[in-house]
Amino acid sequence: MKMLIYGLITGVLFGFLLQRARVIRYDKQLAALRLKDMTIVKFMLSAVMVAMVGVYLLVDLGVVKLAIKTLSLGAVVIGGLVFGVGWALLGYCPGTSLGALGEGRLDALAGIVGMLAGAALYAEAYPALQKTVLTWGNYGKITLPQLLGVNHWVVIAVFVVGGVGFLRWLEKKGL
Repeated sequence: MKMLIYGLITGVLFGFLLQRARVIRYDKQLAALRLKDMTIVKFMLSAVMVAMVGVYLLVDLGVVKLAIKTLSLGAVVIGGLVFGVGWALLGYCPGTSLGALGEGRLDALAGIVGMLAGAALYAEAYPALQKTVLTWGNYGKITLPQLLGVNHWVVIAVFVVGGVGFLRWLEKKGL
């Protein structure tokens, strides 16, 4: 129950930040897809950088244990295409559609229905996918630091330094 409460608190906080950053607005979504406004990219990159540091700090402190998932390039490519097409058609990604519904925008219901239908379809197709798509480019349970043979903090440091540089570049460009 404690973990569910932590998840709820984290989800509410993330939703609040999505709303405050205005990334659940349709105009921001469209501008991101058209590469005219990088607010969403900056928000998500910042979230990834903070999460990388936070998660691995908790791992190193022994507070949490990572459950590494299998890297399947077939699943990543197909899942990314489905996600991208859905985002382009609807104008919301899964998280922002929930936030938009929370703001009272009923058009986001299409995204939520799509998420639920997609999850049901995936669950139904899983046995077939397990023998096909999920085996394409299957590299097992591996992380980038393991692949490179370096400590995870090296990868995190490079990613954060590069990410901050990219964020500054976007700001200079007015994006």
